[in-house]
Amino acid sequence: MKNKRILLIIGGGIAAYKCLDLIRRLREFGAGVRVVMTRAAQEFITPLSVSALTNERVFTDLFDLDDEREIGHIRLSREADAIIVAPATADLIAKIAGGHANDLATSVLLASDKALLLAPAMNPRMWLNPATQRNVCQLEADGVRFVGPEEGEMAERGEAGPGRMAETSELISALEAMPGIAGSGKALLGSLSGKHVVITSGPTHEPIDPVRYIANRSSGKQGHAIAIAAQRAGAKVTLISGPVDLPDPSGVDTWHVETATEMKDAVAGALPADIAVFCAAVADWKVAEQVGQKIKKAKGAPSPTLKLVTNPDILKTVASLKSGRPKLVVGFAAETEKVIDHARAKLASKGCDLIVANDVSAATGVMGGDRNSVHLVTHDGEISWPEMSKDAVAAKLIDELALRLGDSKLAESTKKKRGQRRARAKPKKTKKVRKT
Repeated sequence: MKNKRILLIIGGGIAAYKCLDLIRRLREFGAGVRVVMTRAAQEFITPLSVSALTNERVFTDLFDLDDEREIGHIRLSREADAIIVAPATADLIAKIAGGHANDLATSVLLASDKALLLAPAMNPRMWLNPATQRNVCQLEADGVRFVGPEEGEMAERGEAGPGRMAETSELISALEAMPGIAGSGKALLGSLSGKHVVITSGPTHEPIDPVRYIANRSSGKQGHAIAIAAQRAGAKVTLISGPVDLPDPSGVDTWHVETATEMKDAVAGALPADIAVFCAAVADWKVAEQVGQKIKKAKGAPSPTLKLVTNPDILKTVASLKSGRPKLVVGFAAETEKVIDHARAKLASKGCDLIVANDVSAATGVMGGDRNSVHLVTHDGEISWPEMSKDAVAAKLIDELALRLGDSKLAESTKKKRGQRRARAKPKKTKKVRKT
């Protein structure tokens, strides 16, 4: 977020007070914040409070003589890296979906080509009203991103349901994932339009007996975030997920599996694809023979011996396909030491195009956490990204893959822009499937 320019449009709802904390946090992260307030927003918080926190003038009037002498609403939209509307009321959402421009906020939005994030907040019945849902669907089809609303008690007594504005931490994570903040600055809308992306996510569970299994600590958060980012980029997405405590991403074709063998079969059934991203932490081994009944612990009896056999290598299998191989095959390397070295060895042995490597040692908090710090390891070298939210990693990765999948002119342009980075990089030295 450092040195990024955020335009915050505050709508007229009780949740407007949360924007004061959002501004403070964004400034702490080094972002510059400009604010447009609707007339209704000024009924809940004052421009003076907002101005004190942003250290900037607050914009409220479309017909301000000084601003509009320089076509102020155009300038506001052009000078931002990303725009967030919070709270996005039912009225504002309807106006944006309909292309209205009858005040400063809507004029700025209609004149903008920058990434737009909406944080809805309203009464649950207003959110669930078919008119609001039609407007939301239209905006999603236009490439607008949403964060929230959350479910819970509302300001009105006795009202509960979906309609609470997302908390500050969620708003910042969503902003970190926006094009212009996380990625190259190019809008992701349509960058993978017409493409099919297959993604694996989460752990696998390898049964020992009916009540025990071999697993790992993967939460699936990163894989699911990549699926959401790919879907928002216009791709048809098939997500093959091991057992996770996460909802199925909206608009994503999600298949649920448990074991590595089931995941391998599901991947085979999902192909062909343009891109395959193997983010799942597949168990390397399984027991040679699963016991049909629970293994009982008997007093004085020796501990049972488990014979392990190697699970199928899904990444290598797909990367080695002679026919129907995806144009881009991406693997993940979760390491606890020598991260780059192990990732480069994995890249060579698996035959894939790219490895996303990260340090998952206990001190990092990556396993099960919400943030990640990764290295992209290719045959040309390595690129290291700073720590960011897993949503931001996902958006940045999809941006990267879309560029790599693009035409030769785009690829050449991208290569030139990244010349200095490449120069510093290390050179290459020579069903049980349930479909929902």
